[in-house]
Amino acid sequence: MRGLSILAAACTLSCAAAQTFQRLGGCPDLGCVFPPDQADFLPGQFFDIRLEVHSPVNGSEARVGVPDSDFKFTITKKGSHSISAAKYFKIKEPELERWNFTWYEDLFAQDANQPSLVNVTAKAYRRVALYEPGEYEATLTYYGHEKTVANWHVRDLPTKRRAKNVVLFVGDGMTTNMITAARLMAHRSINGKYMTKMALDKFPILGHQMTHSMDSFITDSANSATALYSGHKTTVNALNVYVDSSEDPFDDPKFENIAEVFRRRYPDGGVGIVSTAFLADATPAGLAAHTSDRGEYDHVISAYYEGLKDYKWTKWNGPDVLLGAGAENFLTSEDSPRDYYNLFSEKGYNVAWNNTALHNAPNDEKLLGVFQTSNLETWLDRNVYQGNLVNQSNYPDGSGRDADDLPGLKDMTLKAIDVLHERHGDDGFFLMSEAASIDKQMHTLDYDRSLGELLELDDTVRATIEKLKSLGELEDTLIIVTADHGHGFDVTGSVDTDYMDAQEDDRSKRNAVGYYHNSGLSQYTVGGPKSLRYSEGVHFPARWDPRYTLHAGVVAFPDHRENYQVHSEGPRTPAIAAKDKKNGYYVNYKDAVTGFLINGTLPVSADQGVHSLTDVPVFAQGPCQELFGGVYNSIDIFFNMAECLGLAETKGKGHSGH
Repeated sequence: MRGLSILAAACTLSCAAAQTFQRLGGCPDLGCVFPPDQADFLPGQFFDIRLEVHSPVNGSEARVGVPDSDFKFTITKKGSHSISAAKYFKIKEPELERWNFTWYEDLFAQDANQPSLVNVTAKAYRRVALYEPGEYEATLTYYGHEKTVANWHVRDLPTKRRAKNVVLFVGDGMTTNMITAARLMAHRSINGKYMTKMALDKFPILGHQMTHSMDSFITDSANSATALYSGHKTTVNALNVYVDSSEDPFDDPKFENIAEVFRRRYPDGGVGIVSTAFLADATPAGLAAHTSDRGEYDHVISAYYEGLKDYKWTKWNGPDVLLGAGAENFLTSEDSPRDYYNLFSEKGYNVAWNNTALHNAPNDEKLLGVFQTSNLETWLDRNVYQGNLVNQSNYPDGSGRDADDLPGLKDMTLKAIDVLHERHGDDGFFLMSEAASIDKQMHTLDYDRSLGELLELDDTVRATIEKLKSLGELEDTLIIVTADHGHGFDVTGSVDTDYMDAQEDDRSKRNAVGYYHNSGLSQYTVGGPKSLRYSEGVHFPARWDPRYTLHAGVVAFPDHRENYQVHSEGPRTPAIAAKDKKNGYYVNYKDAVTGFLINGTLPVSADQGVHSLTDVPVFAQGPCQELFGGVYNSIDIFFNMAECLGLAETKGKGHSGH
C-alpha cells in the first residue's frame, strides 16, 4: 500500500511538472503510443506507429531503471476482437530498440541543472494504414498489467471527388484583427461605411479554426502546418511526425501529408508550393519534410527533390512548381555539399533567379524559382521604399550581387497556376501559396510591413480568382484562405506623430495617442506624396507616412521604443543583444528614436514578439465551401480538403495496404 501511495504521489508531481516541461509530448504515462490518444485518420492514409516504455532512473517518476522489453501491443476496431498489431497489419514484428534520454521536470530542476534520466525500450511499425472508417483502440500493455490506450478515429468520408483543384492560401500569423487594420489602411470609408471591399470580404463562407498544438496551447508554424496538411496534431517544431524520445531527428513516426496522398491517389495530378519565405521554412516544408526538427533545412530541400530517401510513401517526383526564396539552402555549403540548382535542373526543372526569368519560363515544364537569399523582401520595400533593396548582396546565385528584379506573391502564384493548368489541366492540382512575412514582420513589431504583406495576399487572392475564371477553372476549384496561427495584435486608436515628435519626455509623448472619439479617421487613403503611392489605389494605402497613424500593438513583446511611424529605412529591429550576450536583449535605441520606451512582457531572452492563442479565420469558396463554416479544429482543414478531392481510400485492401 505504501508503494502504491508513493507511485501515486510521483504521478501527481509529474503531472504538475508537465505544465512547463514534459517527459515526452502526448505521453502522460510511462507507456507511450504514437499516434496518441484522439488521433484522426483519413481512410488509407499511411502512417507509422511508435511504442515506447520508459523507466526513469531518478526524479519524481523514478522506477528500477530497467524498462519492459516484453511489452504487448494490440489493435481493436471497436466491436471486434483484439489482435496483435503485427498480425493486424500483416507485417513482421519489429525489432526492439533501446536508448535513454534526459529531461528537466520544471524550471527549478533546470536552474539547478538536475536532469532526470529515462531508459527506454521501443518498437516502430512502419508504413501501415487503416481503411475501414470507425473507432479503434490501440493498447500498449507493459510492466505486466499497466496499460496505455490510444483511441483512434478513422473518419467516414465520401469518396466522390467534388473539386478538380484546391488552392490553399496561408497568411502566416494572420488574424481577424490584422485584416480589419489592413482594410482601414487601404480602403476609403465615408461616414463609417467602406466604399470598397477586400477580396477576402467577398468570400461566401467564413469559419474559424483552433490552432492548439498537441501538447501546448500555443503553436508554431511547423506543428500548425502539419495539422493543416495532414490532419494530425504534433508538437512544436515537428513536421509530419510524432516526436519520439530518440536523438535521431529522422526516425520519428511519420504520416502522409495531403501532397503525398494526392500524388499517390492521382499520379497525374499536379502539386505547387509558393512562399515569400525561404523555401526550407516550416510552412512550405510541411508539404514535403518529415522530421522532429524544422531546422533540418537540407532535409527539407532534399525532400522536395527526391522525397524520403529509402522510405517512400509513393513515387515522388517533386512538386511541379516550387517558388520562393532561401538560396543559401540550394547552394553548396558546409551544411549541404549538394548543388541543388544543378540537381533540380538535371531532373527537368527550369530554374529562375529573377522575375523576368519567372515570367519567361515555359508553362509546360517543371519550375524552380529561388529569387534571393533569406526571406523575400517585403512588399513595402519592393514597391515603395525601393532604396532598401540596395547593398543587400542577396542574389540567389551566390555572386554577392543585389537581387533587384524580384517577384511578389501575386507574380509567383499566377505563374504557378499557369504551369499547373498547362501540365495538369485534365487531372487537377493542389497549390499552397504562403504570405509568410505577415508573421515574420509581426514578430519584429513592424506592423506596416506586416499589413502590407496582408494586403499583397488579398490582392493575390483577387488576381487568382480572375486567373482561374479566365482559364475556365474557377467553378472546379476550391479556394481556401486561412492562417496557421495568430499574434495578439489589435488597433486601439490613432497617434499624432507630429505632436509626439515635439514632446521631450516619455509621459508627454503618450498624450499623442487618441482613443475613442479622438481616434479620428484613417489618413492612409488620403493624398500622399507620389513616391509613397501605389498605382492600384484602393488595394494599398495612398500613403504610408501620414501624420495620424495607427495606435497598434501586440500583447507579447520585448523591451523596445515605439513611435508608431513607418520604418522607411528598412525592416525593424526592436531589441538587440547585450554586449556580453549573457543578459538577454535590450531596447534598440536606434529604433523609433522619437518615440517612448515600452517595457517588455516577455523574458529578457526574447528579442521578438510571439504567437498567441487566438482562433484564426478561414475563408472558402467553390466546391465543398459549405464544409468550412463554423468553428472547428485546424486538422479539419485537411479532412475537408481531402473529402473535396476524394482522397479517402476505403476499398477493402486489408489493413496495411502492402
